[in-house]
Amino acid sequence: MDFTNIDLDQLFGFGDDTNPLLMLIWILPIILFIFYGQRIQLQVTSGEIKKAIKKLDGYRTESRSELIDYIKKNMRPKEDPTKRIDRFLDYFTIMPVDMDPNGIVDKVRHTVRAREDYSRIHVKSISPDTDEVELSKVITLLEIATSLHMIYKVVNHMYLTAKKQNNYPLILPLQMILPFIMEEAEAITKAIPAFKKGQPVGDGIGPMVVGKMMLDTKKETIAFQTVASETEFDGRKLTLLKAEGPGSTVGRPGDAVESLVSKNKPDIIIMVDAALKMEGEDSAITAQGFGAAIGGIGTERFQIEEIATKNNIPIFAIVIKQSVKEAITLMTKEIANQADNVRNQIHEMIQENTTPGQHVLLIGVGNTIGVPQ
Repeated sequence: MDFTNIDLDQLFGFGDDTNPLLMLIWILPIILFIFYGQRIQLQVTSGEIKKAIKKLDGYRTESRSELIDYIKKNMRPKEDPTKRIDRFLDYFTIMPVDMDPNGIVDKVRHTVRAREDYSRIHVKSISPDTDEVELSKVITLLEIATSLHMIYKVVNHMYLTAKKQNNYPLILPLQMILPFIMEEAEAITKAIPAFKKGQPVGDGIGPMVVGKMMLDTKKETIAFQTVASETEFDGRKLTLLKAEGPGSTVGRPGDAVESLVSKNKPDIIIMVDAALKMEGEDSAITAQGFGAAIGGIGTERFQIEEIATKNNIPIFAIVIKQSVKEAITLMTKEIANQADNVRNQIHEMIQENTTPGQHVLLIGVGNTIGVPQ
């Protein structure tokens, strides 16, 4: 076909015989997009976000119902706990002023622990005869419900603010982070059955490894909800440390390390913990490194690092990679099967970095739900 003789004016309708209807078909969408494009985009994006908010509302309602039902069934309170639980869901924590960073860690630790103590006392007051294991489960379920409640409120607030002002740029940040929020919210919701049944979760692989090594040793409570014991390996003294199971707790390893080091300074510290894998990485693979392998808001890690620095103690780490969902839901077979492999790596690390007669402090970090010692 010869394209050289094509009349472009006729092809696009710009000749003398231009069709007014065709002109409208071309020009009207452009005018609409110029003046109303942002509103159109806002409506399209709003539809997607509304679906996500509806899911979040379902998650928070489900977690609240699960918590109230669990309390009624297992704590058997004399009065209906619904109103008290609803008050707990709206509790908030104001972090200390950090304009002057000096001493901020101690302030944050004080604030967080005050909230933890308050929650524990008031949940126990619902049924004073509740044992510590059941109490720890209820507190964890309360944290789950509170987290989902707050996620819903924040996302809904951002959406309604943008909608109220017809402001598309304001809703863009929410649209970008929403997939990550939904992934985390779904994972938190799916964690409920494991914590209700007292089953180990992926984050408990560290305590599981150390707990197995503790089985035939004499245990001692060294800090709040934290136990330690002593054993030997290849001529080295080995101090084992983990949160006290099988309740749902991470203990207070910072306080425990401070107490142990003040009594008998170790030559090295080895920490075993779960770690979030990157996209593309396989789950349940292990990695070795240096530094304090412990999550949370950072107060425990700061305390351990401070003690190690003052006493010139090197810190080694072994982590087991897993996704957010795997970390807080029922432990998979692949992760559980890594326990023996991690133990072998610990033995190799001890042999490579210490000599007979030296002292090693081994810490299993993570939530020890369903993991005894």
